[in-house]
Amino acid sequence: MLDFWTKTSGTWINVLTITFGTLLGLILRGRFLSQVLPILKQAIGLITIFVSITMANSLLRVKAGDLDGVILSLISLVIGGVIGELGQVEKKLENIGDWLKSRFKGKGKFTEGFVAASLLFCIGPMAIIGSLNNGLRGDDNLLALKSALDGFISIVFASTYGIGVGFSALPVAIYQGSLSLLAGSLAQSLPDPANAQSVLIITGVGGLMLLGLGLNLLELAKVRVASFLPALAIAPLVYWLADNIK
Repeated sequence: MLDFWTKTSGTWINVLTITFGTLLGLILRGRFLSQVLPILKQAIGLITIFVSITMANSLLRVKAGDLDGVILSLISLVIGGVIGELGQVEKKLENIGDWLKSRFKGKGKFTEGFVAASLLFCIGPMAIIGSLNNGLRGDDNLLALKSALDGFISIVFASTYGIGVGFSALPVAIYQGSLSLLAGSLAQSLPDPANAQSVLIITGVGGLMLLGLGLNLLELAKVRVASFLPALAIAPLVYWLADNIK
């Protein structure tokens, strides 16, 4: 049986790379990076959009009864978005950022950096499937790859938003760590996480949310991505209902 550290090793690697990337971004801030920050931010925005479209394609592999993945994702986003708006999820996430900002004497775009980085690092198949693989088999390779990407993004984000980016390691630790620890109880229902329908629809819905974040990074829109977070929990429930109610 795997111990705690083996199950969660990838999460701690991720936390370290985000922390190190943030520190490096703060050190380089105002020097070389200040000249190239706009283009680096646009590069991350473009890659985010590409990854989001790739993720959203997972919906084409989802089918529940007479409904396909696109319709299921629409239902999930509408219900999740309404819950998120009524529950003021985005505002509460910003409040957490503001609390951390005042607690640790942060400055400038602390909250904006915390929210943007938290969403970017937590939404995606690498976080979900990587955590499940880590918890089920002790395999942290996928999370190690994610960690490298997150570390680079942290450098750019920290140069733009400041130290608030580093505090995104907290939700990453809680989210990925919890998934890894819960993976054992999911082993029977998800023997193949990468192809499980419930994971595919979460991945697809997450991809649509990530598309909104990419548009925000490119300053092409102002999508309230955090308000859609409940949709990630609603999506597998919507799939189950559609698949079981005839």
